Amino acid sequence: MTRISRRGLLQSGAAAGVLAASGLPLRAQASRGGRLRAGLSGANTSDSWDGRTHSDLYMIASAQGAVFDSLTEVNADGSLTGELATDWDASPDAKVWTFNLRQGVTFHNGKPFGADDVIESLQLHIAEGAKSAAQPIVAAITEMKKITDHQVQFTLEAGNADFPYLMSDYHLLIYPAGQIEEAIAKGIGTGLYKVEAFEPGVRMVASRVDGHYKDGNAGWFDEIEYIAINDNTARMNALMTGQVDAINRIDFKTEALLKANPMVRIQEVTGNQQYTFPMLTNIAPFNDVNVRKALKYGVNRQEMVDKILLGHGRVGNDTPIGPANQYFHSEMEQITYDPDRAKFHLKEAGLDSLDVDLSASNAAFEGAVDAAQLYQASAKAGGVNINVVQEPADGYWSNVWLKKAWCACYWSGRATEDWMFSTAYEAGVPWNDSQWDRDDSPRFQDLLIEARAELDSNKRREMYFEMQEILRDDGGVVLPMFANYVQALSTKIATSETVGNLWQMDNGRMAERWWMG
Repeated sequence: MTRISRRGLLQSGAAAGVLAASGLPLRAQASRGGRLRAGLSGANTSDSWDGRTHSDLYMIASAQGAVFDSLTEVNADGSLTGELATDWDASPDAKVWTFNLRQGVTFHNGKPFGADDVIESLQLHIAEGAKSAAQPIVAAITEMKKITDHQVQFTLEAGNADFPYLMSDYHLLIYPAGQIEEAIAKGIGTGLYKVEAFEPGVRMVASRVDGHYKDGNAGWFDEIEYIAINDNTARMNALMTGQVDAINRIDFKTEALLKANPMVRIQEVTGNQQYTFPMLTNIAPFNDVNVRKALKYGVNRQEMVDKILLGHGRVGNDTPIGPANQYFHSEMEQITYDPDRAKFHLKEAGLDSLDVDLSASNAAFEGAVDAAQLYQASAKAGGVNINVVQEPADGYWSNVWLKKAWCACYWSGRATEDWMFSTAYEAGVPWNDSQWDRDDSPRFQDLLIEARAELDSNKRREMYFEMQEILRDDGGVVLPMFANYVQALSTKIATSETVGNLWQMDNGRMAERWWMG
């Protein structure tokens, strides 16, 4: 079995032939049995098995983490492995990718898995009227060709060295061709667990599939139950009283209570999770770069790390590329709190002061309202008067994010620089929550395309460093801090020493990777 790291992928070049093989590291100490009960945030009454709509942990963990599979999977150590694909290779220019598919796999309704399922599932994301954050990934494919029942070939509009990583996106679930509507309605996938009950925004129960292709490598629980608990205090209480075995996103203010319980252990992972304040740069006053700069200098970043994260993180520099990324620009000059510079940029914008609304809810991230109020206090010295609008948690992502001109938000980050940029900063993509486009920086958009196809790691590094500097100076997202993933587990639950840092809860795959200790 071969697993290829992203660094190895790029250094070897896309033309090196077969780049990765299937499989997961065997956990000799793990054994089958038991029921995992997890209390998770990020649930909504509008939740469904339509991967195009997934945006938070609850459905990521339920869908890609249990019921469905994708073509590839990012392991806990950041390496890439095959899931429904066994291996792949590429043309020298990284434009044509051929994936060999796993044989002998069946969907939960008995339908055999094959190339048609892959093609039809990916086409969902570019269907007329479809709203999918993965639309840019699939739209970059100019041709999907079925070579055999278990081999597909993708031709891209331009070379992309990261393409196998992109196929692990949690939106890109594989459904049974010709039965997709039914599969979305009932939750019919090829995953380790099949759906027994699903109440959107309330509860999901699934049972372990017998004879699964991951047997012996993953899927140790007989059953899983995911309970929607969006309130942090309620999640903590559920763990403390034994109603659940694991919870995500603990409240740092109550961490001491959890640590004092001998039946609970804290799990902390450093990754690219980022707490942000995106502004719509196509709406006044945020269309003025000097207004944006005033807001950047008006926030006391270290104070937020100290008071909101209680030290569980690090200061951000208004770029989404974080410490877990290969081309993280760690030596880039840091924007610091400077009210005088904020006043200077307001004057450059022709303003003596600025009055703006900032929408926030703890649905965005734990402590978001407090963070907005800290921002309000620090910005005032620079002539920026922030009115904090406390929004309801229910419906925040559908009613506030991407709709209100300035709001609180969080991102989990992405495994590769291009993946992050093309999801949230490329002109025209659905989740560009600052509406940053070519009018704001043609140089940034040109570099994004050039770097994507560049196989020389040193050249790529130079491009990504420049892009991070552009966002720091001119971008429409204030990113004051990177937050560690901090979650809590019952001591009855065992995990591997290395826990995934792309998303919460072991990349949302705790049902596959954890077991009863």
